Amino acid sequence: MTALVALGAAQIIAAVLAAPASAPVDAVGAVSINHTPAAVKNWAITEFGSNDKTVLVWGIRGVLLVCAVVIGVLALRRLWLGMAGLVVFAAVGAAAALAQPGAAASYALPSLVGAGAAALALRYFCGLASRELARPRASWPPAVTAPGQSTPRRQSVSDGPGDVAGPAEQLASEGGLAKDDVSAVPASGPVWRPVGPEPVWGGGSPDRRKFLATSAAVAAGSLVAYGAGSWLASSRNVSAAERAIRLPRPAVPAPPLPAGADLRIPGLSSFITPNASFYRVDTALVLPEIAPANWQLRVHGMVRRELTLSFDDLIKRPLIEDYITLCCVSNPVGGPYIGNAKWLGASLRSVLEEAGVMRGASQLLATSSDGFTSGTPIETAMDGRDSLLAVAMNDAPLPVAHGFPVRQVVPGLYGYVSACKWLVDIEVTTYAAAQGYWVPRGWSAQAPIKTESRIDVPSGQNPVSVGSRVAIAGEAWAQHKGIDAVEVRVGNGPWQQAQLAAVPDLDTWRQWVYWWDVDVSPGNYLIEARATDKTGYTQTSLQEPPEPNGATGYPSVSVNVVS
Repeated sequence: MTALVALGAAQIIAAVLAAPASAPVDAVGAVSINHTPAAVKNWAITEFGSNDKTVLVWGIRGVLLVCAVVIGVLALRRLWLGMAGLVVFAAVGAAAALAQPGAAASYALPSLVGAGAAALALRYFCGLASRELARPRASWPPAVTAPGQSTPRRQSVSDGPGDVAGPAEQLASEGGLAKDDVSAVPASGPVWRPVGPEPVWGGGSPDRRKFLATSAAVAAGSLVAYGAGSWLASSRNVSAAERAIRLPRPAVPAPPLPAGADLRIPGLSSFITPNASFYRVDTALVLPEIAPANWQLRVHGMVRRELTLSFDDLIKRPLIEDYITLCCVSNPVGGPYIGNAKWLGASLRSVLEEAGVMRGASQLLATSSDGFTSGTPIETAMDGRDSLLAVAMNDAPLPVAHGFPVRQVVPGLYGYVSACKWLVDIEVTTYAAAQGYWVPRGWSAQAPIKTESRIDVPSGQNPVSVGSRVAIAGEAWAQHKGIDAVEVRVGNGPWQQAQLAAVPDLDTWRQWVYWWDVDVSPGNYLIEARATDKTGYTQTSLQEPPEPNGATGYPSVSVNVVS
């Protein structure tokens, strides 16, 4: 009960402050993300994907409820022990909230107010529970002391004169029961008769009824408060500002999609990944919501001229539009953490040229509003590829989940070193002087995307028939190098050339298909694929995990061939 009260009160205060990250569960979750060992994070991403944060939040809530039970038990024994537990939880929540990037002193209020409300509830309910536990319990039949005896005994129905009824009839008469309800009463022998007031069956004591009724009311009120706080926080989001943005036409439009860029094979991912389906892997437990009017980008460090750009400043610059495929380094071989979109943004290279990068600088340390950092090689960002400060995705302003209002997009690099969302700061520095978020956690400082491929169809879930024609299709990618060939192998057979779809440029994935005439005997067959990029490199068969700089190996699927 105290946990629900605390969470409800804290959520309301966090919403009033317009600081959802200050709510205790979210604050503790953010600190947990930042201090969780890399191996545990990698496991969570592998097992839960984009649902890893949901699992974390519910895990924190579960731990909180278990601890609340312990505090309640302690408080029944000694109220001060329960209060001490609440003080500890308030301190943990406040400290976690104050540790958030850009936190103000007010960020401690949700935890403190929540703990205060929980303390009042704990004191009240412990008082009710203590009175209920201390209330004398009526015994039935009650013990009585007969004349001349020193110890109480139970009085039987045969102790008094005029006992002419049998045991069952006598018990039924004196206990207010029907004769049919006393079949378990022995047919002979003494039957105990209550002396004095009889207990009341059902209903419980007034304190007990009050405890249960008040508990139900407080629990319901706390849940309503929690929901109201969440709704109030979401009602203040930047969706309206996002919809109101009118972006200028690009100075450099994306090349037109060539005919046949999308093979439109059932089960094959579309060439353009819809925004709602685009993968999301980041460290933000609460999505940062920044109004464009409040956004600024600071470019500083090893530059001749420090820059501070507003959102209006940024979109007044010549905007570039391009199709670019992004991939997460956590993507396993053949995995889902990759997507292709049309991006619109200002040239990162032109901003750096305006700032004037000093000799010896090697890294752009980009910082998100939630404190995440990524380190991009300056050489890559300035070599002529379309490195963007992106403001739009697939002809719409960036969704909040993908970095609204501005994110970084650099083709050819894994996202953790190139695609900082909710971008607010770029420090021009060196790799010796600073490290991005994932580097001290065991990942490589520089991470060019590896030449890889994926099989989308067949899925292997359904059998294929001998004599049928089956599409083996997927995507291959080698951003800023380009895909030159894809080969497919069925069983231990030879490698066969797949048909390649057209692409607009080097920075996107490329669809492919191999039409398999199923002329084999019934049985299970392993289908594999491999890609070759335009530099002549063919992806390796060596199976390696994602860490420290991207997975390798042939994607494969097992199919069952039936007659």
